[in-house]
Formats: sequence, structure tokens, C-alpha cells
Amino acid sequence: MSKLVIVESPTKAGTIKKYLGSGFEVKASMGHVRDLYASKLSVDVEHDFAPKYVVIKGKEKLVKELSEIAKESDEVYLATDPDREGEAISWHLATLLDLDIEKTKRVKFNEINKKSVQNGMANPDKIDMDLVNAQQARRILDRLVGYRLSPFISQKIRRGLSAGRVQSVAVRLIVDREDEINAFVPEEYWSITAKLSAPHSRKVFKASFTGDENGKVKLENKEQTEKYTARLKDAVYTVENVKKGVRKRQPMPPFITSTLQQDASHRLGFTSKKTMKVAQELYEGIDVPGYGSIGLITYMRTDSLRISDESREEGCEYIRRTYGAKYLPDKPRIYKNKNRTQDGHEAIRPTVPALTPLEAKGSLTSDQYKLYDLIWKRFIASLMVNCLQDTVKIDIKAVKEGTEGFCTFSASGYSVKFDGYTVLYQTDADDEENSENNMPEMNAGDALKFKELLPEQHFTQPPARYTEASLIKTLEETGVGRPSTYATIISTITSRDYVVREKKQLKPTELGIATTNLLKEQFPKIVNTKFTAGMETNLDEVEAGKMNYISMLHDFYGEFENTLEKAKAQMAGVKIQLEEDKTDVICEKCGRNMVIKVGRFGKFLACPGYPECKNTKPYVEHTQGKCPVCGGEVIGKKSKKGHTFFGCSNYPDCGFMTWDTPTSEVCPNCGKTLFKASRGGVIRCLAEGCGYERKASKSKKNNENDDDE
Repeated sequence: MSKLVIVESPTKAGTIKKYLGSGFEVKASMGHVRDLYASKLSVDVEHDFAPKYVVIKGKEKLVKELSEIAKESDEVYLATDPDREGEAISWHLATLLDLDIEKTKRVKFNEINKKSVQNGMANPDKIDMDLVNAQQARRILDRLVGYRLSPFISQKIRRGLSAGRVQSVAVRLIVDREDEINAFVPEEYWSITAKLSAPHSRKVFKASFTGDENGKVKLENKEQTEKYTARLKDAVYTVENVKKGVRKRQPMPPFITSTLQQDASHRLGFTSKKTMKVAQELYEGIDVPGYGSIGLITYMRTDSLRISDESREEGCEYIRRTYGAKYLPDKPRIYKNKNRTQDGHEAIRPTVPALTPLEAKGSLTSDQYKLYDLIWKRFIASLMVNCLQDTVKIDIKAVKEGTEGFCTFSASGYSVKFDGYTVLYQTDADDEENSENNMPEMNAGDALKFKELLPEQHFTQPPARYTEASLIKTLEETGVGRPSTYATIISTITSRDYVVREKKQLKPTELGIATTNLLKEQFPKIVNTKFTAGMETNLDEVEAGKMNYISMLHDFYGEFENTLEKAKAQMAGVKIQLEEDKTDVICEKCGRNMVIKVGRFGKFLACPGYPECKNTKPYVEHTQGKCPVCGGEVIGKKSKKGHTFFGCSNYPDCGFMTWDTPTSEVCPNCGKTLFKASRGGVIRCLAEGCGYERKASKSKKNNENDDDE
């Protein structure tokens, strides 16, 4: 053995090993091997924020093994993921394995296939310390904020709470949106729709009221609307103008991390965490007959729209062969990156454009197939010609005989002239218009046949709550966080009960609202989107070698520490009580209503009279289900790893337990509670000998996907 290659995951190691042959030993670091001490600040603020790193618990044996192999090897190649985190892992490995930072070979693979791996191995680089310092700066910033701020909000609100430099901004966005919804006052407005048909057509089309002889009119109430409907009684409708045109619809660019997470949420119901997990599997390598072990997509943490000339030509060749040359534009379409984009990687694309999702399907899990299908179609469609639509806009005048005034209506429609990229992939905008509104042929001066007049009342709607997709879009637009952090941010704020999912929407809990309001009042910069985005820009400057990260930390920490000391002084002795913590469970020792507390093992009930009364009880999650064995109440419980399961309240006398979720429905065969299966989208009866089972509705399946992480 003479050459050692270290990657991050065993799957990636196995794939790369097949390309390198017997002269190489390929090992996995299993992610990070060294980090700050978990139970200490581990940052020396008195000495330029020097971090104190330690081997991660459980990784000691692995580090020792890697060190022994490295000493016996002639060459060591560090081939961790090609981003900030991967660069930092390579640096930590080099330090732990006593390798020369200046001479150690750093290898990066944007895609995992034979050509890319062999090319990367043949052209190693050095560890990029600017990239490492950007990761260190982010890690230290997050530790300073979390370690100093979390105890403060825990003391003022509830034990065990945490605050984060980016997570707190994300919660604020959700809380601010909820405030907008609660403050929203709906406004009434009306519309008038006329159903009409053309002189030589039976097809009925709809035209919308737009105004009268004085110009445009906004219908604000019933009385105003009734005046116009009275004016329109027995009116004659005539075509005033016909405007025809051709509309071009361009395909969307290939995916970047944020748009992949958004589309996977919209179309597949995947959480961002699930999307990144499945994408990682596709990147690291899959055994596909005829191709061997191969990474199916390029690196999935990127905000660049660039694609290689080779992949473009391969994609165009597939389009030419499958659809014909008319589906390719005259000139290749080049998508431009945003100004602050880090262009180190390509966009997310298939590594082998000729490998269709259908061909790969037999080698993939259901989730892998769905995501690969999405990525492959988006990439191929991005290379294709525009969709062309014939459009028509009709202006109509309605005149009542014997009157001088008139009312105006308009109608519009389109038909597909050439489908272009939509033959393969449609965007959300395309989906909204995917049913053609093909207007009948009309000319100016045509008298139209009147069918029906429909006045309708409407009310303006409040802004919608954020979904994962819309929150990611906002985080990206405001510059908060980076593509690689979005999944972790959302997972963190939901797991810590600051936010809950209601169907696909993110709703703040009272805990999230109280914490945000406290931070807005005492630490306005910490939850300010512009300030947080500015910090991200600074980190980019560190990565580019244009800013010293220690100076950046000094600039941040001095003001932050002063703000914290002022907040402590202003809120001395203050404790915020949450309404949601109160329960109707009475303490049998002192008669008070018990409250919900959170400890190291999760929620429990405690008497608010502590320390005078120290009574506690287990926290029980009540359901509407009845035990199919003894008829007792089915309650929610937590496993040692924190997973929810359900069991009978009469335990240990009754041992019934299940991962399935009880519903409010009863079995049509035996009358017992029906349960929703933890997987498979099935509603079933668990009573012994019954066997009733049916598929869950589509909407319920989607809701299951929302929580599937």
C-alpha cells in the first residue's frame, strides 16, 4: 500500500475505490473528525478568538486508524467534499494526521465518475486556507452567539432554549408573517363576469368587467355592483378590438441548492432535509447496470448556474436524438449567476445526461428516482428551445339601447404554437396555465351572443404563511444563510418547537413568538435580516481572501457583548410566562394547575409552586384513539431516541403499542379506532382478526411527506 485517499462517506469511498484500483486505499472520515468542545465555549475571546478543537466523541478509534495508515503511505490525498465544510475537514485531518499543510494533496470532485476522479487525482491542489478560515469564522460566530445568548433566553423564558445567529432570523421571518396575518383587515371587492359566445361558434367564453365610459372602475361593494348590473340588463355586447401576439416562455435554469429544495417541496412534498439526504446519495454513487458504480448528479451544494461545455453537448445530443433539432435553440442558452455567487461548482445536473430516469429506475429507491427525475428533466429542459404561445386579447363594449353610456369588458386566451421545453418539464407558472384557453375566432365589430351575467363578492386575503419552499426563497433573496445551511436551519427551528408544521405551512408557536419578541427588543441586530446578510457577505470576503476573519470577529463581538450585558441589567428578575405552558392538570399536593417543562429527556409536568412544591409527572400526549385490545386511551410516548410512538394508557396491564398514528375514524367492520400506518399511506384497523385496510387520501399522503425527514 502506497497511496491513501480520505473522503467523507463510505458510499463515496466505495465508488472511488473502483476507479483507482489496487494501488490505493480509500477510507472515509465519516464527516467531521474534530470540532469545538460541546460543553464549553471553546473560543478564547481574550486571544483573538483562538478555537479549542477536540476529536469528536466516538471518532478517536477512526482517527487513530487513519493516522497509522497515513504513516505507512507514500502519498495522502484529502478528497473531502468541495465546499467550506469539506475544506475544513481536510484541514482538520491534515492537522490530526501530522501532514504538512503546504504539501498535502487536496483533491476535489464536482462529480463522481471515472473521468472526473482520475482527472482530480492527476491534478491535486493545496488546502485553501481562505476557505478554511471562512468555515472557522462561521463556526466561531455561531458558537459565540449560541453559547452566550442561549443561557439568557433560557433564564428569561424556559430552560433548555437555544438561540442561533441564523436560526433566530428564520424564526423572526415566520413570526413577522404571523403578525401580518393577525393584523390583516380584509377588504371587500366585487367582480362582474359575462358569459358570451362568438357569432359563428357555440363555445362560451368569459369576459371580465373593466370599467365604463369614464375609464377603469374598481367595484368595491354590492350597491355599486348592482348599479352596473342594472345598466347591463339587455345590453348588446360588441367586439371593439382584437389584439393577437406570440408569447415566448423560457425554460428555467438548472437547479442550484435552493431551487432544488423549493421544487422538491412543491412537487414531491419533500422536506429540505430529506431533499439534501437523497441528493447526497445520488452524488456519492449508485450501481447502475451498464454504467457500474457512478455518481448520478454533480455536487448538490452550489449556487452557481454554470454547466460544463461537455455536459451541454451531451444534453443537446440527447435532445437532438430524442426530439429533433427543432427543439434546440439556434444559440446555446447561457444562464447568468448572481453577483455574489461562488462559482466553484457547476449547477446541479446529471453526470450522464444520456442516462434517463427510466433507465436508472431499477437501481434507485423510490425517493432517489423521484429526485433524479426532477433534476434530469430540469437540466435537459434548460437546454431546449422556448415554448411559443399564440395569444389573443379581446376588448368588448356593452351598450344598452337608448342610453349614452357603456361598459367595457375584456377577455384573453392563448394556445400553444410550439411546445418547446414544456414537452418535458413545466414550471409553476406553466402549471398555472397548462390548460389552454383557446378563444373562438372573432373580429372587431362582431356582435356577441349574451348568455349570463355573474356578479360575485370577494375579499382580499392575508399573506400566506411560509412553507419550506417560500421560506428558503426568502432566505436566499435576503442573503440570510447559504444554500448548504437551509435544510439545517428549518430542521433546527421545528425540532426545538419554535415553529410547527401545519400541513405544508410553518406556524410559530407561542415559544417562538416570545423568544423572537425578546430578541427583537434586546438584540435587534441578531434578528435583523440585513445585518445577518452582511455577516454572510463578510464570510464570502474571508473566503475570497479579501478580509481577515479575526478582525471581523472583533468587530462583531465587542458590540454583541455590550448589548448582552445591558439586556441582563434591564431584565434582572424578569421571567416571561408562556400561556401554552399551562395545563388543566391539577397538582394533587398543592392544588395549582401544573405547567409543561422541558428537561434533558423531553417534556414533563411540574408544579409552578417550585421550590415549595416539587411535584412532577410524566407529560402525556392525548389522542382521540382507543386501544384495540382493552379500550383504554391511546397516548403518545417517546422512545429513548426521541421518536414518537403510541401505546395504551393502561400500561403495564395492557401492552399495546404501535408506530402507527391513531385517527378519529372508526373501523366500519368492528368499530375500533383506525390507525394511519407510519409508512405506505395506509389507514388500517389493528384489532386482532379484523384486517380492514384502505389507502389514505392524497392530501393525507402529502401531509405525511411534510413531516418525513
